[in-house]
Amino acid sequence: MFWNERFRTGGRPVVPRAVYVLAAGIFAMVTSEFVVAGLMPQMADGLGVGVPQIGYLITAFAVAMAAGGPFLTVAVLKLRPKNALMALFAIFLAGNVLAALAPHYGVMLAARIVTGIASQAFFGVAVSLCVQLTRPEVRGRAIAVTMNGLMLGTLLGLPLATVVGERFGWRAAFWVISGITVLAAFATLAGVPRLRPAEGGGGFREEAAAFRNPRLWLVLSTSTLIIGATFSAFSYFNPLLTEVTGFAAGTVPLLLIGYGAATVIGNTVVGRLADRHTVGVQLVGLTLNFLFLAGFAVFAHLAVPAVLLMLGIGLVGVTMNPAMVTRVQRTANARPLVNTVHSSFITLGVTVGSSVGGLTIDSVGLRGPLWLGAGLAVIGIGTLIPDLLRGRSRTSDGVRQPARAQGRS
Repeated sequence: MFWNERFRTGGRPVVPRAVYVLAAGIFAMVTSEFVVAGLMPQMADGLGVGVPQIGYLITAFAVAMAAGGPFLTVAVLKLRPKNALMALFAIFLAGNVLAALAPHYGVMLAARIVTGIASQAFFGVAVSLCVQLTRPEVRGRAIAVTMNGLMLGTLLGLPLATVVGERFGWRAAFWVISGITVLAAFATLAGVPRLRPAEGGGGFREEAAAFRNPRLWLVLSTSTLIIGATFSAFSYFNPLLTEVTGFAAGTVPLLLIGYGAATVIGNTVVGRLADRHTVGVQLVGLTLNFLFLAGFAVFAHLAVPAVLLMLGIGLVGVTMNPAMVTRVQRTANARPLVNTVHSSFITLGVTVGSSVGGLTIDSVGLRGPLWLGAGLAVIGIGTLIPDLLRGRSRTSDGVRQPARAQGRS
C-alpha cells in the first residue's frame, strides 16, 4: 500500500506529508551549496586567501557532488531509506560544522568536499524515497514538491545565509545552515515512514545494470543540456543586468528574487504536467528557453524586455526538473543510484554552462553566455528527437498508448 493512501481528498490520492519533509532536507543542502557565492569577500578575508581561491570552493563542491555522490550512494544502498537519509544528514552536518570552525583554507576545502558528496547522495536517496511514497498518478507532482526544496533554497536560503554572514560573520552562516540541517533531520525522523529499500535494489551490480541501456545516457544528456543552457545565463545575470542593462547593483538582488519566484511557479506547473506529457514538457521548455535566451541576448540593453526575458528563463529552465526526473526513472528505474547519477549529470550542466559561458565573455562579451545557452537548448531539443519519433511511430502503427506510457516516449 502506498503511504499516501492514508491521505485522500474526495477519493483522489494526494502528495503525502512526508514528501514535504524531504523537500526540507533538500532546502538545507541547496542553501549550503550556494552560501559561498554570497560571502566570497568575507571568507577570503577570514581565511587569508584571495577571492579566486574562495571561488575554487564552489568548484570543489560541484566536483564532489558529481564524482563522489554516486559512491556514497552505493555505500548506503543496503540501508533502509530513512536510515540512509539520517546517515547522510550526519555526514552533511559534520561537514558544515567543520566549515564553521575551519582554521584555514585547507580545512574549509575538505569541509566543502564532504558536504558536496553528502548532498548529492541525499538528493538521490530522497527522490527515490519520494517515488516509493507516492502513487504513480501523482508522482510528477510529488517530485515537484521535492524539487521545490531546491527552488526555495535559491529563493530564500541563499539570501538568508548571505544576510546572516554579512551581519554576524561568515562562520555564523554555516552555523545557521547546521541548525537548519538539525531541524530537517528531526522532521525526517518524525515525519518519514520506515520503508524497505526500493524494490529490486540493494547491491551495486543490480543498481548499475540500468546503465547498460544506451537510451539512458541520451536521456541523461538532455538533463545536462537543459541545466547547462539555463546556468550559462544565470551565472552571469549580475554583470549582465548592471553592465549591459544598466540596473543599479542594489536592484539586482530584487530581480533575482523575482527570478526565484518564477522558478517556484514553473516547477509547480511542470510537476502537474510531467506524468502525462514528460517529453512534450521538455520540448516546450527547451524551445521557450531558446527563445528567451536568444531574446535576452538581443534585447539585454533594454530594461523591460531584459527583465521579462530573465523571468521567462526562470519559468522554463531549472523548472524542468520534475519532467527530467520522471523521464530518467521511466527509462531506467527510480532507485537511488540512478537518481544520484542523474543529479551528477545535472551538476555537470551547471559546471559546463558557467565555465564555458565565462570563456565566451572574452570573445563575444557579456551577451556570449546567453548565446551559448541558446545553442545548448537547440542541442537539447535534438536529444529529444529519438523519443519523439518513437512516440510518433507507435501512433502511426495504430497502437493506443495509455497516458502514462506516452510520457515514456
